[in-house]
Amino acid sequence: MALWNGVRVSAQNGAVAFTTTQWSVVLDAQGESPSAQEALEKLCRTYWWPLYGFVRRQGYSPEEAQDLTQSFFAQLLERRDLDVVRREKGRLRSYLLVSLKHFLANERHRAMAIKRGGGHALIPLEELKSAERATLEPDKENAVFVDGLQDDVLTKLRV
Repeated sequence: MALWNGVRVSAQNGAVAFTTTQWSVVLDAQGESPSAQEALEKLCRTYWWPLYGFVRRQGYSPEEAQDLTQSFFAQLLERRDLDVVRREKGRLRSYLLVSLKHFLANERHRAMAIKRGGGHALIPLEELKSAERATLEPDKENAVFVDGLQDDVLTKLRV
């Protein structure tokens, strides 16, 4: 294992290993003070690469993985999810990975929803065909009028 920027990197597959959780930093991050902001920054720096590596291993391009990892951290911080983390509840890395998996699933569902119309009402093709047919097919009165007009025009052309 090599050390890169304070993070262990596996020489075999390039995976970034999670470091041992410093619970004092996690607890410091659960607040509003300037030291809490510093602790949050340290946690984000510590866990960004391992989570980014996980996203990359899910098949995302480097750019997509960066965007997704950044969005995950933004959501984590915005919702203050780390405030509920406790040492006795389990490992922080497990919490982060499960949260990230849920985040990625939600992002996939959101992306698929956009591809399917993005929340706009869809019109079934059968309804569209019948609606088009109704506008293209003349009603009986118009059909009689058109037939009569056509007969008159043909009669006048023959004369």
